[in-house]
Amino acid sequence: MTRVNTDSLSFGDLLRRWRERRRLTQIDLALAANSSTRHLSYLETGRSQPSREMVLRLAEHLEIPLRDRNALLLAAGFAPAFRERSLAELASARQAIERILQAHKPYPAFAIDRHWNVVISNNALPQLYEGCSAELLKPPVNAVRIILHPQGLGPRVVNFVEWRAHTIAVLQQQLETRADPVVDSLLAEVMSYPAPIGGVAAATGDGPQRYATPLQIATRLGTVSFLNTNTIFGTPTDVTLSELALEMLFPADESTVAIVKAMGDEDPARVAVTG
Repeated sequence: MTRVNTDSLSFGDLLRRWRERRRLTQIDLALAANSSTRHLSYLETGRSQPSREMVLRLAEHLEIPLRDRNALLLAAGFAPAFRERSLAELASARQAIERILQAHKPYPAFAIDRHWNVVISNNALPQLYEGCSAELLKPPVNAVRIILHPQGLGPRVVNFVEWRAHTIAVLQQQLETRADPVVDSLLAEVMSYPAPIGGVAAATGDGPQRYATPLQIATRLGTVSFLNTNTIFGTPTDVTLSELALEMLFPADESTVAIVKAMGDEDPARVAVTG
C-alpha cells in the first residue's frame, strides 16, 4: 500500500483528503462547521484562505488527531496550537499512568505510543516472556511485535491466527484514521508472520471468545487467557498525551487467575527472561 507524503500538500489538499477519509461530502462538513458549501469548496481549491478559527473548527468536526491539526494549521500559514512534550515533561500525567499500571498488578499493563512502542510498563509476569529474543526485549519494546513475532511470544500464542487477524484489523482501522508509514510497515510485517505449527486453536462458542478475542499464551505453568482493554485520555491538549493508550490485560478464566497467582508466588530470582 503506497502512502502519500502529506508534508508538501497545501491546506486545501489536506482538508479534502481528511474530508474524504471521513466519508463526508462538502455539504455535510459545511453544515457541521456552520459554513457554506461554496466557502468550503473555495478553501479546498485554494481560492480562499481560512482563518485560524475556521481551521480548528473544521479539524474538530473531522476528528483530526492533534499532530495533524498542527500540520493543517502550518499548511494554512498559522503556528501550531498543540505542544508536543516528552512524557518526562508531563510529570502529573506520567504519575497518573504509573499509578494505574501498578494498581493493575499482578496482571500486565502498559502504556503505548502511536507506533505501539511500550513507554511505561508495570513489569508484571516476567514468566510470559521466557524464551523471547533478547533483541525483541530491548527498549523500546513493540507490543505488537513481541506478541506475534516468531522469536517473541508468537510460537506460544495458542490462538495465533485469531489474534493476528484481530491485530491486523486494529492496525488497518488505525490507518483509516490516520495514514502513518510506520504503522503501515508494522502491518505488512505482521501479515508476513507465519502461523506456528500446532499453535492454532479453533474458535468455539463457549467462554470469553463469545464476546471478544482473548490472548491465549502457553507458559510452563499452563495456558493463560487474557482479555485486553484500551484506555485513552479524554480531551488531551498535548500531542504526546493524545497519542498514548493504556493496554491492560484481565484474566479471561479462573485457570488464568490460578496460574498468575502461582507465577506471583515464585521466587523472583528463579524467573529468568532469556533468548
